[in-house]
Amino acid sequence: MKKIGIDNVAALGGSVNLAEVEALKPAAVEAAELLESGKGAGNDFLGWLHLPGSITDAELASIEATAARLRQDCEFVIAIGIGGSYLGAKAVIDALSDSFAAYKSGKGPKVVFAGNNIGEDYTAELMDLVKGHRFGIIVISKSGTTTEPAIAFRLFKELLEQQEGKEFASRHIVAITDAHRGALRSLATQEGYDTYVIPDNVGGRFSVLTPVGLLPIAVAGFDIRELVAGAVDIEKGDNEMMYTYAQTRNALYRAGKKIEILVNFCPKLHNLAEWWKQLYGESEGKDGKGIFPASVDFTTDLHSMGQWIQDGERTIFETVLTVGEPALEVVIPTDDADLDGLNYIAGKRVDQVNKMAELGTRLAHVDGGVPNMVISIPALTERYIGQLLYFFEKACGISGYMLGVNPFNQPGVEAYKKNMFALLGKPGYEEATRAINARLGK
Repeated sequence: MKKIGIDNVAALGGSVNLAEVEALKPAAVEAAELLESGKGAGNDFLGWLHLPGSITDAELASIEATAARLRQDCEFVIAIGIGGSYLGAKAVIDALSDSFAAYKSGKGPKVVFAGNNIGEDYTAELMDLVKGHRFGIIVISKSGTTTEPAIAFRLFKELLEQQEGKEFASRHIVAITDAHRGALRSLATQEGYDTYVIPDNVGGRFSVLTPVGLLPIAVAGFDIRELVAGAVDIEKGDNEMMYTYAQTRNALYRAGKKIEILVNFCPKLHNLAEWWKQLYGESEGKDGKGIFPASVDFTTDLHSMGQWIQDGERTIFETVLTVGEPALEVVIPTDDADLDGLNYIAGKRVDQVNKMAELGTRLAHVDGGVPNMVISIPALTERYIGQLLYFFEKACGISGYMLGVNPFNQPGVEAYKKNMFALLGKPGYEEATRAINARLGK
């Protein structure tokens, strides 16, 4: 069985040398041991660490059965959640889907996402899309009171009940929430919704291999058993890939490379990068520390961000996701007139051209002082995506401990919420409302 791989030899590019990276091996091993011991900071949120290997056949069968009912009865399924409650599922679904599935008819419902923003136009347009169509809802929230998904759920629950009646709604709303408490748990019990549990010891950004991610992925028609099996491949393997990644990025950070750009040359991986940005940004960005996670889609962004990456401030390094074999084949034809000058690549697959663009870009960027690390994915399948997800998760824990932070909390995300609640006049925030109004001169 093939696995994903990593190559950091080209990463150094003169910024650090292999000896400096290797010198961090003891720190990486110590961080991994701390992770495994459960004695490090944030140890009450380590439920993801051995999650893949602990998922039972009965749990997968239950998720598959619920997904089958939604697939049979619904034209659309709206997955409502924000942050880790939607990014993992969207990343996997997009990586494995036909790029133009939204424009094609096919078996099963289309999975769409809500509650990940407060955009009124987006919400209204999605409501218009599902009006007159049978749809289901997967609502994901530990508390049921997080503003963005709570607003979306209130709106789409009302619409579904109006269109199809409360009986249909109660059978086609699935709540993924806390095991015992919270507004959503209470509502689910009251209305008789099917429910799945978000484990108390798994933070949102590490939850893609819980029902949070597995149910929407299964509804989209993908093999969650293979996805989990891929994660188990890495969980049960050795830590060398994780060490390489964590050591290299920490060595580069210490050498002044403060921004990591996750690069893909496959547009299906755009939302995988969005998931990765939350995973690393929320885990490492604290205590005045942390590599800033950014992402680009090449070759598209070479025509916009390429100049800055090639010649801008040298505070960046790139981690390139390279896909070995595309699922489909397109060959460039010969043209007798050759007015576009492309006959020199006639007969080649489009992917061959893409791979040379990838190699040429990596060489140019390393020459320009941008270290490049490469993570190879044999193909975009459930198995390999599962491997990649778990690789990034465990490497994140190791890297965070090497950095000296708690990778499993997120104290900084509450500041905007307090201001928003005060500005909206939420009960209990009266003093904060007065203070912020005074600050704004009101």
